[in-house]
Order: sequence, then C-alpha cells, then structure tokens
Amino acid sequence: MKRVLVTGGAGFIGSHVVEALLKRGDEVSVVDNFDPFYPERLKRRALPSDARLFEKDIRDQDAIHAAFKDARPEIVIHLAALAGVRPSLERPAATMDVNVRGTACVLEAAREAGTGRFILGSSSSVYGAHATPPFKETARVDAPESPYAASKVASEILAHTFHNLYSLPIAALRFFTVYGPRQRPDLAIHKFSRKMLAGEPIPFFGDGSSSRDYTWVDDIVHGVLAACDVPGLAWDVFNLGGARTTSLSELVHLLEEALGVKAVLDRKPWQPGDVPLTSADVSRAGTVLGYAPRTPIREGLRKFAAWIHADGREWV
Repeated sequence: MKRVLVTGGAGFIGSHVVEALLKRGDEVSVVDNFDPFYPERLKRRALPSDARLFEKDIRDQDAIHAAFKDARPEIVIHLAALAGVRPSLERPAATMDVNVRGTACVLEAAREAGTGRFILGSSSSVYGAHATPPFKETARVDAPESPYAASKVASEILAHTFHNLYSLPIAALRFFTVYGPRQRPDLAIHKFSRKMLAGEPIPFFGDGSSSRDYTWVDDIVHGVLAACDVPGLAWDVFNLGGARTTSLSELVHLLEEALGVKAVLDRKPWQPGDVPLTSADVSRAGTVLGYAPRTPIREGLRKFAAWIHADGREWV
C-alpha cells in the first residue's frame, strides 16, 4: 500500500486514477478546488467517497503545504490544471497562473515534504504543429501553438528544474486526447455524441483532415499507475497515447456507427491554436513502463456510446 496524493482528483482523468489506486489498496488523498469550468456536482459525483478530500486551490501555497503535511504522500500525481486549448485562448493569463504557478506550489510542497516520486500530467499539445509523426519524447517542444500548450511546456521545464536542484524523482506523462466515461462535456467526442443524439448540428472545423491520437481513459490509468511503480525513476518523459491517428471525418463516421444516428455538420473555419495532427510514439513507455494501449478507437467509441446511453444520460 502506498500513500498517494492526487491533485485534480475529482476531474475526468483524476477520478479514474483515484478509483484505480483505491481498488488496488492505496491510501488516497485528493486536492481539488472544483473549478466551475464544468458543473461542480459532476465532479463531486465522480470523486470516490473512500478518498480523503482537501478542498484547496493549488495556488494557495500555505494550504497545499498543510495538505501535504497531513496526507504525508509518498507519491504525488499532479493532474490539476485549467484544461483545454480553446479555453486558453480566452483566458491565457489564468491558464498560465493555474498551470504554471500552481505546479510550482505543488512541486515546492512535495520537495518540502520529502515526497518520493512526482508524476506530472502533461499533454501532447507540447509538440506544436511541426513535430515529425509519430511524436517522440526527444522532439523539440519550443513552439507551442496555444497558451495551454505553453503552460504545459513551462510546467515540464519547471519540474525538470526541481529534479535537477532537489533530486526529486519525476515522470512527465504526455497524454494524447483522452476519452471515456465522465469525459469533460466540452471535448469533441462527448460534445458530438450529445448533439448527435439530440439531432443538433456538430461544429466541424476545417476540412475534416485534422487527426488526433485518441486514448481510452483506462489505458491512460494503466500508464499512470505504472509510472508510480516502476523502480529507479529519476527524471523521464513518456508519451501515453493510443498509437493510432483518427481524422475528424473518420471520427464522425465512427460516432455515427457507435451511436446509430447520422451527424449534421456545422462547418466552421480552422481554429487558431489547433494543431493538424497528434501522433504518439509509445515505444519508450512500452519499454520502461510496460505500457501498451489496449482499446482501439472503434471499440472505445462503442464503450463510450454505451456509457452515454446509461450513466452518461445525467452527465451534463
């Protein structure tokens, strides 16, 4: 059994990670401020009751230090963030404040508490628009396309600095377009599904050729837990993706198949801040973490459709 503290543990990915940690017998504490980006009631429903909750803002250094002193975590999984490329275009300063200053506060608390391992939730957005696919962790990440991407690059650099200065073992995990039950309502698969089932048009940006490496949330959770457990961690960066790209046009077709309804497209111009492609090379995660994505996109969308017709009916 390990003592684990998860920031953002009531969010989409965080709540699945917390469930998995509890299921295997770990003692789990959660830091979450229930940011109103989407309804608080959904986050409170997602958070397992067996987890200990510290309802705090990660930017409140004193509160975070107190939470660490109380929880005494051996491992920190830092997932709290203002998420999303498009929202960051509207709130660039807030995105940097939460995602970078907040990360600094959590890193400082972990350093002071003598935490043995720090897992940083990062993003495929760090690769920008010009990385050669499939994206390798060694690719340059100095040309982010959005404030959100810039905040994740900055958080990785800051984490690396803490490792260099204080010998804090850290793994930065670059997540590639995660989907599954309890996905944020603003994300494409969730938003498209609800609109399609309601007979409403879906926003369709560009010509449909933009492609994403979609990753089923359980695959991400397996990678996060492996990063908690792998021996000998010092500093490392890992891609966690589905290892297959799907175009926007193909995604809509697969959703039509999974949901049994026809999509009505509301065609829109290409969005600033978006990148044309994400594509994960997961070979390093496979070698070091034993990571292997198990859920192809067609199977994942069928599972998602089953969820949205059942428990997901109320997830709005």
